[in-house]
Amino acid sequence: MRLSIANLIYCYEDIVDKLTSMTVFVRVAKAGSFAGGARELGISRAMATKHIMQLEGSLGTRLINRTTRSLSLTDVGISYLERCQQVLLDVDEMESAVTHLQTEPRGLLKISAPPAIGATHIARAVAEFLKIYNDLTIEMVLQGSPGDLIDEGIDLAIVLGDLDDTSMVARRLASSSLVICASPEYLQREGVPQTPEDLSAHSCLINWAVSPRNKWQFKNGSGFKTVVVSGRMQANAAHPIRIAALNGLGLVMLPTYIVGKDIENGTLQMVLEDYPLPPLDIHAVYPHRKYLSAKVKSFMDFLQVWLQGRVTMPGSE
Repeated sequence: MRLSIANLIYCYEDIVDKLTSMTVFVRVAKAGSFAGGARELGISRAMATKHIMQLEGSLGTRLINRTTRSLSLTDVGISYLERCQQVLLDVDEMESAVTHLQTEPRGLLKISAPPAIGATHIARAVAEFLKIYNDLTIEMVLQGSPGDLIDEGIDLAIVLGDLDDTSMVARRLASSSLVICASPEYLQREGVPQTPEDLSAHSCLINWAVSPRNKWQFKNGSGFKTVVVSGRMQANAAHPIRIAALNGLGLVMLPTYIVGKDIENGTLQMVLEDYPLPPLDIHAVYPHRKYLSAKVKSFMDFLQVWLQGRVTMPGSE
């Protein structure tokens, strides 16, 4: 049976409305409130409530338990949330399949990056990238871990070191040299370690952002030698422990793009130079998708070229 134009328009509008309601449901569920979900989407609380009620009416079941102070998903709501997220991801992938041949990145690109490299190299790369593509907007989130890319709507995450999440696609962009260093004051007071085993007698300042957390690895023939370290300070970002090292509180193992200038001006001094460290890999991570959007691919290509030489040479910015 051939559908009339009016019927086709009606079906299209019904599908669009259903997808909109599903989007509202996902945002409300993740935000934990109608007001929070509505605020993220730029709509009123009343409109968000209307969309949820339409969904519940069409499904013939309650998705959300509401109280005056909070909301929670029903068992059906929990299952439906998972399905909605997959459907919305599939729709996004279908749109990418249609537009993946476009050569000009456009729209919103949301990226996340660790604070130290994000606030320096990645931020500079973003600024240069935006100068090239006028139809693109970038939202940048600085956080220690990439988080849940799909739930947070992140298109691309920059990850340092080992990769744990095998559900994501990763592309290595660059590698940075790691060095162990301390202030001359600390080394004069506590002595200079001559071998990796000597580190057990030193205060080693630990950066959680790079795994393994309290284990420093050294190249040893075809494998690695691991030394367990401890010290007076730990942090989930590089700069706090760099500052502690500058103040004579211990040894740090950090990338050269962070401590390069300190080594050049003598405020930090490298040690154990005869014991090479494995490089710190820098990856771009994104959700599994058959068709990669032009904005993501173009930025990865640009960033890979941008990082070469900037994160490997001491003192480079």
